[in-house]
Amino acid sequence: MGKNLYITTAIPYVNGTPHIGNALDYLLADIWSRYQRQNGRQVRFQVGTDEHGNKIAAKAAESGLDPQSYTDKMYPNFEALIKKVGAEYTDFIRTTDGHHKGAVQYIWQQLQPHIYKGTYQGWYCMGHEAFFTDKEVEATGGVCPDHQTQYEQVAEENYFLKTSEFTDRIRDAIETNKMQIVPEFRKHEFLNLIKDGLPDVSISRPKKSLTWGVSVPGDPEQIMYVWVDALSNYLTVLGYPDKPEWQEFWPADIQVVGKDILRFHAGIWPAMLLGIGVSLPKKLLVHGFVNVGGAKMSKTVGNVVDPNDVIDQYGVDAFRYFFARHIPTQDDGDFTWEKFETAYNTELANDLGNLVARVANMLTKYQAGVIGDAPLGEHDMKLYHSAFEKLEFNKALDEVWTMVRSLNKYIDDVKPWEIAKHKDKDPDAEPHLAEVLAHCVGNLLQIGDLLIPFMPTTAKAIHDMFETGVVVPATGVLFPKIYQYTGQAHQAVQPASTQPTPPQA
Repeated sequence: MGKNLYITTAIPYVNGTPHIGNALDYLLADIWSRYQRQNGRQVRFQVGTDEHGNKIAAKAAESGLDPQSYTDKMYPNFEALIKKVGAEYTDFIRTTDGHHKGAVQYIWQQLQPHIYKGTYQGWYCMGHEAFFTDKEVEATGGVCPDHQTQYEQVAEENYFLKTSEFTDRIRDAIETNKMQIVPEFRKHEFLNLIKDGLPDVSISRPKKSLTWGVSVPGDPEQIMYVWVDALSNYLTVLGYPDKPEWQEFWPADIQVVGKDILRFHAGIWPAMLLGIGVSLPKKLLVHGFVNVGGAKMSKTVGNVVDPNDVIDQYGVDAFRYFFARHIPTQDDGDFTWEKFETAYNTELANDLGNLVARVANMLTKYQAGVIGDAPLGEHDMKLYHSAFEKLEFNKALDEVWTMVRSLNKYIDDVKPWEIAKHKDKDPDAEPHLAEVLAHCVGNLLQIGDLLIPFMPTTAKAIHDMFETGVVVPATGVLFPKIYQYTGQAHQAVQPASTQPTPPQA
């Protein structure tokens, strides 16, 4: 792996409010990005918004605005969520940016040898801004399962990209992992989908059907269809084609996508790249959906969870912790407020928050806060790093929690408060106690290091408290307990900071 790395996230439409799926994209990319930067690499991390298409034009008209003013008003919702999730991106792109539009027209011209005009007849879903095959429409009874709307039959003259030409090269890249699809089962799903070859795709629509978008070079009566415009952003944001530094970061090391858009990223996008002579991304990391209590999130059912609500109530690190650890990185996961609160109170407040408070309190009580030389934590990091290599962030965080729990157990077993009782009578008690507490600090600092990619604020709080050699008292409590959903009264438990050190009997 080189010094310069590049990770991308899917760009959402700005016609709605950001949802958990978007937040998951940003979180996964940020965890990887922080981990790589911590290991001395330079990372470019792209985020952005997809601002063209019929849905945007329709929403703008409803709001009494022209499409550009509407997108100008809507994109900050996404920018705000990205910042709120704590994602330290380097590049933000809007598909209405002038440079992007010019670059997309250049890409179209480069693709010219693989483009032809034809009549398209097919089933269209406005929600997806995508066409679907007879087979797909039949399988769902003529109704889009994601949007609960009927597919429309559409016939029109469009430009097509000869995606079929690239089937063998794309299949080969996926099979040999030159463009690796993670997890493996998604790779097989996609290979199965293209076993009869990739179909050619419609890449434009007549101006009468699509008004808001980038016009086709040399044919102003046709507007580029969303995928050519949107997918190109991963290159154009780096400065392609006119700023040579794009080559220092492309090919992307990882492109983070939800499972519902894998077919575009593993089919159309590689065809475009091969068509313009640019190398394919190294990996596509495909995450699943977050369900709510086992049911798919849907506006009609009214079970949509707003990531902003979770962060506002429990803080960004608690949000990051739950979605990084309790939602599998490579598969569907499940959220309920009860599950979230239980994880918060038992794992964050008890396991970690109480551990930090216990160690700080004992040092303050027995050694006036002086730590002495803390040895480096001696946990073996192999499994943690190997989980990162495999893009299984939830397993990397499991490893950290194994350490948190084993340090808690160590304290319960060694009982530093018992050793402290014998300080007057036993000359070995004081150095023994100092050694035990220094061991705790060494392990806590190691835990703090390993938490940097996941919970940067918490990691910093642990380091600030212990790394100077003298305990720096914290201003607040790490993860004060909250009971809103699990039915206990607020007063039932003391906040972590005032929990007593275990009895000294």
